[in-house]
Amino acid sequence: MIVDQNALKKHLLIISHSQSGRTQVMAEAVLTGCKREPAVITRLLHPGEANLSDLLWANGLIFGTPENFGTMSGMLKDFFDRTFYPSEPYKLNLPYLIFISSSNDGTGAVRDIRRIAKGYPLREVGDPLICRGDLDSKDLKACEDLGLSMAMGLEMGIF
Repeated sequence: MIVDQNALKKHLLIISHSQSGRTQVMAEAVLTGCKREPAVITRLLHPGEANLSDLLWANGLIFGTPENFGTMSGMLKDFFDRTFYPSEPYKLNLPYLIFISSSNDGTGAVRDIRRIAKGYPLREVGDPLICRGDLDSKDLKACEDLGLSMAMGLEMGIF
């Protein structure tokens, strides 16, 4: 019997929105970190492209957003609005992490994502990464580490 090796791999979904480009740079660094774990298939989607079938495909999630007016971006909120009730019968219970690009403190976006995620239910498996102001090499390394830790956690069965 031939076994499709990709069918045995874990699936990690990054859903990220960016307006200025800063959160996109962070998302690409997170994706780079995820891809360092070859036993996990990772996809990066804009919130407007992601839907319920993507949630059902995933074994883990990473949400990225700028903090806009003290909360997450409207596009990420739209994703949650479109998938929350349709996902209820599936009781997803997926692990997730958060990364935030912020000019302020980022805590409002984290708070609002956590409140919504609890209802799916999703379970946060690590501290959120909040990068304030201009990105530097330390921020990008932290983004890569976030992605790698989630991918490795999925692969090892920790999450």
